Amino acid sequence: MPRLSVLDLSPIIAGGTAADSLRNTLDLARHAERLGYTRYWLAEHHGIPGVASAATAVVIGHVAGGTSTIRVGAGGIMLPNHAPLVIAEQFGTLASLYPGRIDLGLGRAPGSDQAVMRALRRTESAADSFPNDVAELMSYFEAPIPGQLVQAVPGAGIDVPIWILGSSLFGAQLAAAMGLPFAFASHFAPRMMTQAIRTYRETFRPSERLDAPYVMLGVNVFAAETDAEAHRLFTSLQQAFVNLRTGRPGPLPPPMEDYEHTLSPMAQAALREMLSCTIVGTPEIVRRGLRDFASATGADELMVTSQIFDHAARLRSYEITAQAISDAA
Repeated sequence: MPRLSVLDLSPIIAGGTAADSLRNTLDLARHAERLGYTRYWLAEHHGIPGVASAATAVVIGHVAGGTSTIRVGAGGIMLPNHAPLVIAEQFGTLASLYPGRIDLGLGRAPGSDQAVMRALRRTESAADSFPNDVAELMSYFEAPIPGQLVQAVPGAGIDVPIWILGSSLFGAQLAAAMGLPFAFASHFAPRMMTQAIRTYRETFRPSERLDAPYVMLGVNVFAAETDAEAHRLFTSLQQAFVNLRTGRPGPLPPPMEDYEHTLSPMAQAALREMLSCTIVGTPEIVRRGLRDFASATGADELMVTSQIFDHAARLRSYEITAQAISDAA
């Protein structure tokens, strides 16, 4: 079975605050560390009322400082929103504070809508320079050479593992060409997953950073003692996706009984397609689902995300998931 990791959007729940969310994030990270998860990643999103991880590097420092062994990183930093030098300095600082524990996943989406993108001073063409920006960022982590005018301090000479994130063939092709590990956003954009994995593996070029392809896939997991309870927990994510897609983003909603039946057949079909890489159910269903997903994709690592309204239920879901992998090994 593949390794197991955590993707946390630090969800702000209805009636809760960002402070509550960030406390829960650290609590979940400590829980994941005890359970043996490999890494704990946070994602950059802006202007979304239900996500508290916008200042991603700051939250990574919060989590790394409150844990001791689990790897902590970005899944990911949306590089076109930033100067590569600034990100090198931020993650060079994190890696200096927490050596051997910091990951840097890079994406090219804005992580926001058009209005927020403008507020970030990002142009629509910013993503076009993503490959060059990645190369520039990587250069700042190399040992400085005599006469080098621009250096990342901290950053130069520090080993920070870099990943390429994507939901299309572009990310797969770039990760393969640069010899970097590839993380695919199958937990919300699964349509091109199989083709992207194939493209990445078939065109991968070994590099100093990685000698063979390495694939991590996102998967939503909602685990509970009963099938009915797991499906009830899942409705929070379903509502959040529908709200986001219809221009009504908000805090993570509480579960709703029979939510999917309130939607039109077309909306139900769209929701099932977007969330097709989702496992919902009892410990046995989760065990089989993880095993089958890993077998079908050949993933080296699965990054589990569980947008669950109740924090205790969320902790329990990750516990069941960790046990399922252990039982299937």
